[in-house]
Amino acid sequence: MIALLRSLSEDELRRAYRLRFPRDRARFIAARGILREILGRYTRTPPERVRFDYNAYGKPELLDEGEGARIRFNLSRAGTVALFAVAAGRDVGVDIETLREDFACAEVAAKFFSPFEVAALAVPPHSFVRAFYNCWTRKEAYVKARGMGLSLPLDCFDVSLAPGEPAALLETRGGEPDAAHWSLREIDVGTTHVAAVAVEGGGWRLRCWLWP
Repeated sequence: MIALLRSLSEDELRRAYRLRFPRDRARFIAARGILREILGRYTRTPPERVRFDYNAYGKPELLDEGEGARIRFNLSRAGTVALFAVAAGRDVGVDIETLREDFACAEVAAKFFSPFEVAALAVPPHSFVRAFYNCWTRKEAYVKARGMGLSLPLDCFDVSLAPGEPAALLETRGGEPDAAHWSLREIDVGTTHVAAVAVEGGGWRLRCWLWP
C-alpha cells in the first residue's frame, strides 16, 4: 500500500484524504495506485510519472504524446473489487456492480431504463435482479466509454439484459452513433458481482487477468 500511495499525484492524494472513512480512503488509494501500475507497464513509464488529463465531463485520459497517446482506459469499483479496462486506439468503458437483492431495482429501472428495457425485464422472478444488473452495468459501461457523463440520457439507447443472452447494444436514438459502432461484452466476475465492458468498434479480443 505504501508504494501505491507514493505513486499518487497531489490531486489524487487530496481526493483520497477528503474521503471520510479510512476504508474508502484505502480502496481509492489501492485502485488509483494499481491503475498507475497497469498504465505504467503499457506505456513503459514509472507509475508515479503517469499523468492524467480529464475531458469536459471528467473522464480521465493519459496525458502523453508518446506510447500512451493510443492507450484508452477505464476503471470501476464495487466494494472491495476493482475492474480495469485498457484498449489500444479505441474508447473503452467498464462497470462492475455488487448483486444486491435488497436494491430498489424496479423503481430505478422505471426511472432510468428505456421503455424497451423495462418491458424486457419481464423475466421469471428468480432472474429479475440479475437481469437488472446486466442492464445497469452494460448501460454504465457504454456511457463511460462515450465519456459524456450524465449528459447522455440512459433511455436514449437499448441494451440486451436477459440472463444468458449475449451482451449487446441493440439500438441508439437521439443522434447517437449507430449501435453497430460499439461492442458490449459481459465479464465473468463470479457470483457476487456483475460486470460489462463497452468498446468502440469490433474485431477485438477480450483478455482478462487477476491483479496479484
